Amino acid sequence: MRKEKQILVDVEIDRLTNSIENSISGDIFDTEIIRLQSKDNKQINKADWLFKWQDQLKMMDRETYKLVIKDNPKVIQGLISLSDNRDHIYMHLIESNKFNKGKHKLYIGVPGNLVAFACRLSFENGYEGYLAFDAKTILIKHYQETLFATHFKGTKMIIETPAAKRLINQYFKK
Repeated sequence: MRKEKQILVDVEIDRLTNSIENSISGDIFDTEIIRLQSKDNKQINKADWLFKWQDQLKMMDRETYKLVIKDNPKVIQGLISLSDNRDHIYMHLIESNKFNKGKHKLYIGVPGNLVAFACRLSFENGYEGYLAFDAKTILIKHYQETLFATHFKGTKMIIETPAAKRLINQYFKK
């Protein structure tokens, strides 16, 4: 059996918004996070993503979710791959669509929205919001400041209950 190469979380948390925000107009758009199915493969244009998301779909130990704007479910704004580790949720991978990266991104708040969803899923599963992930070393301080994550050791980071509640309240006020 081939061992999976560990991928470190490497996404900029641009800003915590209350959904996603158009970077030009400032308009806020309601979003939905939907489990990605194999039939959705056609929605993933390989040129728009750094990672091979089709590989995530094939892995039995995780679920992949897509962030879309309500009423526009065919355009994926961001993706996240999660595992239920029976006492917390583990975030394997997270990525914004190409048009939501860099200085001229279309929407702000995509990664924060996805992380808040993972924390909410943790609460729904009875894990008190606990979310773990491995971060690139240069981003550890960034995640401490933007996601209120705790650096555990090495590259391991944890979002604990108070931070999870804060993120959930930011994105899921309803």
